[in-house]
Amino acid sequence: MLRTPVSQRRLDILEWLKDPVVQFPAQRHGCPAEDGVTAEAVAAKLGVRRQVADTHLELLADLGLLRTRRIRRRVYYRRDEVRIAEVARMFEKGW
Repeated sequence: MLRTPVSQRRLDILEWLKDPVVQFPAQRHGCPAEDGVTAEAVAAKLGVRRQVADTHLELLADLGLLRTRRIRRRVYYRRDEVRIAEVARMFEKGW
């Protein structure tokens, strides 16, 4: 898989994480709106293995578009709205 920041799957993930309570089922630990969602939840929604979802989520986190939080043994992902707005402004200015 190419490690480019833009792909339809990554755009879908970012869109779903705008409203994780609506887009994902309830989780055992953590609040989707406050803490984010797990790679397992994203993988199930994408219809792929967890490792594939991990790759997408880690790239988005490395770009600063997602924040991570560890609760027990799992990592939860949520949008970083401030960073997303910064990136959007850069593209509007003709980065």
